[in-house]
Amino acid sequence: MNGKIRVGIAGYGNLGKGVESALAATQDMELVGVFTRRDPAALQLGNRAVPVHGIDAIARFADAVDVLVLCGGSKTDLPEQGPTLATLFNTVDSFDTHAKIPEYFAAMDAAASHAGHVAIISVGWDPGLFSLYRLYGEALLPDGVGYTFWGKGVSQGHSDALRRVPGVRGGVQYTVPSSEAVARVRSGSRPALTTREKHTRDCYVVLEPGADPAAVERAIVTMPDYFADYDTTVTFVSAAELQRDHAAMPHGGFVMRSGTTGTGTSQRMESSLALDSNPEFTASVLVAYARAACRLHRRGERGAKTVFDVAPGLLSPKDAADLRRELL
Repeated sequence: MNGKIRVGIAGYGNLGKGVESALAATQDMELVGVFTRRDPAALQLGNRAVPVHGIDAIARFADAVDVLVLCGGSKTDLPEQGPTLATLFNTVDSFDTHAKIPEYFAAMDAAASHAGHVAIISVGWDPGLFSLYRLYGEALLPDGVGYTFWGKGVSQGHSDALRRVPGVRGGVQYTVPSSEAVARVRSGSRPALTTREKHTRDCYVVLEPGADPAAVERAIVTMPDYFADYDTTVTFVSAAELQRDHAAMPHGGFVMRSGTTGTGTSQRMESSLALDSNPEFTASVLVAYARAACRLHRRGERGAKTVFDVAPGLLSPKDAADLRRELL
């Protein structure tokens, strides 16, 4: 054994491919296997030396993987797979259905604690990094109001949910911030904004043959937790149009907090991300937290964790002395 952290990937879509690329850029971690629901023989990795296995055989590799990165979707994959896989491995995932995070945390905590593993959930840039920005804003400016804007960009979680609607062959969803709402926040006026006032959602959908467009649109715009609380536009396109015009996956956004300190001094904090590839950046965050999951487990930690529970230094391959010398 070479001392590197041994990483497995469960699921090899856009996010799984991003994790593979991110791992290739590390010196202290190595990809030792990919697990898929597809035919393993038909899956071609970027690194052909890495073995591919059927997900049904994953239990056989419990001792060969230090941490498993779960790359399934949040709507159905992670709620079903996560607790089961947390009984076998240390895990890290990007569960991003905000309203259901407490429920998902409880399920993962029970599974990981019982098995003696660490499961870091909801890792990415939101939830994840943006969650930390919101925490910093509240802690530093308690007399204030916080705001989060996403986009314009492709949401992986919402696009996955979109594609699971009966009658949808393919599709992507763009989250679009309201320029008027952003301007009001940056003015420092602390506006009270509804969910609908802050963003719109644009969906581009390829229908299955024979699908009823009206029924598909209705199922999308009324979907709870994803589209029901927003002004959502559904545009039906051909498969060729979807590939030509919507294959890229940019995203980003910003977290802001306006507040006062002292005797009423105005202060405003803002953190932002501009991403050319949402899945590749999310994958990079997952890999850093996979390193942290392994370290926490080796320290004797157990159960589910979130980004709030992980010290930033655990994300870096550098040791504490180097971090103090180089970055502090």
